[in-house]
Amino acid sequence: MRYILGLDVSSKVGWALWDAQKDKLVESGVQDFTKKRGESSGLMFLKFRRWLCEEFVRLCGLDIALIAYEAPHHKGGAATHICVNMAGIIEAQCELMCIEPAPVHSGTLKKFAAGHGKASKEDMVEAAKPYHLACYGEEPLQPLTHDEADAIHVARWAAKEYA
Repeated sequence: MRYILGLDVSSKVGWALWDAQKDKLVESGVQDFTKKRGESSGLMFLKFRRWLCEEFVRLCGLDIALIAYEAPHHKGGAATHICVNMAGIIEAQCELMCIEPAPVHSGTLKKFAAGHGKASKEDMVEAAKPYHLACYGEEPLQPLTHDEADAIHVARWAAKEYA
């Protein structure tokens, strides 16, 4: 296994590509799927699916063996609706590409990244900074967001869990 794509799904999707052999971040970012006025959730899901497929095309020369993502909580409401549907899109795309999906519970991820299952968004960002700075240098083009930080941790977790 060479590369792992880590995703933190919500209306703003954090993503990270992790090199499992070199144990380092290759690149990461955030893709915004926030609905604009008049747009449906269905349109947001189609945009996410198209983006996910385009990322596979862009990364097709890479040996992506695993797509890891933070598993959605089933608490109800709009956030649950978005995360559950996006998780389904990820799993369907994995099936089409013969890639293994790897969901991780947020408590497990927080414990892995920050040492305890109740870590705050700020704790998660702080824990991801060394990996982000090692990849982008002391002056990254974009500040590290909690969505991107979570995606970095998801990819790191999967590299350790599935090594």
